[in-house]
Amino acid sequence: MVKNEYQLEYLPSFNKELEEIMYYITYILENPKASKRLLKNIRKNIFDRLKNRENYEKYKINQNSQYIWYRIYIKNYTIFYTVKNNKMQIAHIFYKKRNLKNLL
Repeated sequence: MVKNEYQLEYLPSFNKELEEIMYYITYILENPKASKRLLKNIRKNIFDRLKNRENYEKYKINQNSQYIWYRIYIKNYTIFYTVKNNKMQIAHIFYKKRNLKNLL
């Protein structure tokens, strides 16, 4: 039996959004400890999800969307990813109270 190996890819959009969130928490809210905790939690949840990336709720934006989106909820944030071939592509992280339909 061949074991499927899945890759993890962080898209530039995710990296930029995460950097902005970390900056805001660290420097604007002046809470670097909370920023580090959130980052640790994000990493853990992403790696946990990698094992069963498609066994979760699908988030359908609209009928014409070419991608199937999946969500990971972490505190006040939602991470969106897609699965293409053997890659789990982490695409976005948004504050949970934002209007998501306009962002994806």
